[in-house]
Parts: sequence; structure tokens; C-alpha cells
Amino acid sequence: MTQNIRPLPQFKYHPKPLETGAFEQDKNRRVRLAVNNRRQFITRGPFYCVDEVEHLCPWCIADGSAAEKFAGSFQDDASIEGVEFEYDEEDEFAGIKNTYPDEMLKELVERTPGYHGWQQEFWLAHCGDFCAFIGYVGWNDIKDRLDEFANLEEDCENFGIRNSDLAKCLQKGGDCQGYPLPLSPLRQAETVG
Repeated sequence: MTQNIRPLPQFKYHPKPLETGAFEQDKNRRVRLAVNNRRQFITRGPFYCVDEVEHLCPWCIADGSAAEKFAGSFQDDASIEGVEFEYDEEDEFAGIKNTYPDEMLKELVERTPGYHGWQQEFWLAHCGDFCAFIGYVGWNDIKDRLDEFANLEEDCENFGIRNSDLAKCLQKGGDCQGYPLPLSPLRQAETVG
């Protein structure tokens, strides 16, 4: 019997989630917690919430029901370029300073699968929009494209390494790997057209 595979939802800021490993095929067809239903794909995380939550399906992520049900997020708000936590005089949390439209931030945080980083993931932005996560890279993937990086030398200094060390330590799938975040596909079309 042939099984119909439903096409994955589209994610503006994570356009190729199967290629990046954000989702995997669920051969056991476990019940999805958010909708109490069986689906063919599950998320591999991250998902930030109080409870230990696994087995979220792409459709529950895309429509926001997973984030709503578990009061969780797929990206740490404080690790997004242009979003900062604010604190009062007593150093108590006072809110979020967000330079983006609320709906845009909600799409990234509540309806876009995240990615796994070596330490803390950091989502970049450019020209008033979030960049798209397209996968992981190592030295061999970027060595001929170094001129495309805005501040590679400065970025290396911020992490205590030299540019010349990248060839040795930057390995796809290794402890130190790159996370290219180009403009989202929609923003790319705007800048080309």
C-alpha cells in the first residue's frame, strides 16, 4: 500500500528544514503532542519551554499551535539581532525592545523551526528582515567566498580565534561549524527585481 506524504509547510526563515535536519521522518508514527495526531515528520528541536516536549510536527510549528499550547518558542528572543531584553533600575526584567513588527518576530520565534548551534544560536537580520537559515558549513564550503563576509576578521576576534585558524577548526558537522544566514528568499527576490 502506498502511503501519501503530505508536503511540508513553507517556512520563510528556514526554507529547507529537511536538508538542515530540523525535521526527520517519523518511522514510528508517534502521536504529536500538539494536535494528538499522527504525522510523518517530527522536529529535532530546539524548542524552549518549561516542559520537556518532543515530537512536534511541522504543521503545528507552521500554524503556531505548538508554541501556543506549550507557551514555548523555537528561537531565544534574546539571541535575535535587533531584539534586546530591557531591565529596570533593580535589574528586573522590564520587557523586550523589539525593532521589528510584532507579527514578524512571532513568525520567527513561534512558527519557524530553529537550528542547533555549538553554543547559543543567534539569528541574524539584514535590511529590516530576518535572514534565512539554510544549513551548516565548514571551511571547504566558504574558503573561496571569504569576500562575501562583512566582518569575518572581527567575528573571529570576538570568539578568540584568528582568521588563519578557520581552515583547521571550522568543520561541517564538527564542534566548530558555520551557520550561513542569507537574506530570506522573499527578500532576495525584492533586492534582485
